[in-house]
Amino acid sequence: MSRPKPRPPVAQAAEAATTMQSVRDLIRYAVSRLQAAQVSFGHGTDNAWDEAVWLVLWSLHLPLDRLDPMLDARLAPSEIAATIAFIEQRCTERLPLAYLTGEAWLRGERFLCDARALVPRSPIADLLDSDALEPWLPDTGDIGTVLDLCTGGASLAILAAHRFGRARVIGSDLSADALGLAAENIALHRLADRVSLRQGSLWSPLEGGRFDLVLCNPPYVNAASMAELPAEFRHEPVGALAGGSDGMDLIRQIVAGARVHLNPGGLMLLEVGHEAAHFEAAFAQLEFIWLPTASGDTSVALIERDALPQA
Repeated sequence: MSRPKPRPPVAQAAEAATTMQSVRDLIRYAVSRLQAAQVSFGHGTDNAWDEAVWLVLWSLHLPLDRLDPMLDARLAPSEIAATIAFIEQRCTERLPLAYLTGEAWLRGERFLCDARALVPRSPIADLLDSDALEPWLPDTGDIGTVLDLCTGGASLAILAAHRFGRARVIGSDLSADALGLAAENIALHRLADRVSLRQGSLWSPLEGGRFDLVLCNPPYVNAASMAELPAEFRHEPVGALAGGSDGMDLIRQIVAGARVHLNPGGLMLLEVGHEAAHFEAAFAQLEFIWLPTASGDTSVALIERDALPQA
């Protein structure tokens, strides 16, 4: 006996809309639909439940941090229809949810977000929002200058400005589009008096500037991994992801030029994501420390100025 053919998603959505009444119903449906569509996560959530909650609450204009009081709220048919349409858009277009909503959240801070830059998600943000740096930075008031190299939409530059209240922060990037988004985020956080932007390739636009702390989330995805990226990640700027055959093309240039841009006692936090093996192979003689984050124990390297090669 043959199995019945599955109904198309549009038909499923139309039928579901007639049976749903509450926020709870919509979240349950969203989880099922996201899983059935085999969407990929990693842009603010890492599972279907969290993504469904974010999607449904945002669509309904409800607070993103207050789910429980809302779960059994009864909804109007128009609200249900609009939310189902949003779920379908996420599943069919395979855009990161942050691009669909136009905003992303990192360490409790809101950032404007679109395809001009990567969705904010750097594990360096975890380190800025913890005591992990205290062995090297016992007095954060001593941090006077910070560079966010490859700043993208400036999320790390802004988080650094919040963490180091006296610091002047520079965000630098090659992409004019990314810097346009960065400027909007700096204005959103009212930090134009402390965070400035530079355009150019890596160290070139910094005119000999020296910093107490350099943050860097560069393009580091190796060529083989780039070829296998899920659809959601392919909507992000290729130039902000691709790092060459072993992922280290730009990182080699960053490490080579970093020492002259750090003050005595300065530090660099360098994100390498899942490329720890390639990083260790490329820099076998470099002394550094892996700083554990929620993304893993080998995703961010701390490098002290004196360990960096002479230019």
